[in-house]
Amino acid sequence: MEIFYNSLKLTITDTVYAPAEDSYMLADIAFSAGSVLEIGCGSGIVSLSWAKLNSVTGVDINPDAVALSKENALKNNLSASFFQSDLFSNVNGKFDVILFNPPYLPTDRHEQINGKINHAFDGGADGRIVLNRFLSQFEEHLKPDGKLFLIQSNLNDYDQTIEQLHELGFNTEIIEKHEFFFEKLYLIVASK
Repeated sequence: MEIFYNSLKLTITDTVYAPAEDSYMLADIAFSAGSVLEIGCGSGIVSLSWAKLNSVTGVDINPDAVALSKENALKNNLSASFFQSDLFSNVNGKFDVILFNPPYLPTDRHEQINGKINHAFDGGADGRIVLNRFLSQFEEHLKPDGKLFLIQSNLNDYDQTIEQLHELGFNTEIIEKHEFFFEKLYLIVASK
């Protein structure tokens, strides 16, 4: 399947997270920032939106997402680096901006989706299993004056995320919020 978003033409497959409201929240705020790292690049929609103005690296635990992001970059004649990584496991260096739309749905083993796409949704029992790992690691890869842009849901304890960021010395601000009948999504920016 193909979708069009702003000036991007993107191929979407069933083994990779399809762009949704949370993806568009990160893609819509793209601005010139220098070096950008996206954790969980999926189809590449966010990375490629930022790649129009920045040097972008996108990583994903799902190898199909990495391949699809590369394909979509070529299709749109945009330059970005994509490779497989479980969060920061294969990432070197520090970035001006880190973007992350974590898997935040609280799930038990009966709710898991078969296949690689489960990584995009499965947040563990409290929806925080990947998010907590991310929060304990991201600062090592953020430049001192850098910014974190993080999608947060009310389904996985928004207050705990804000508290963890404050404990790390970050100031936080909600720059966008979307309400749906089943959840609220927040776009948080954190910086020192």
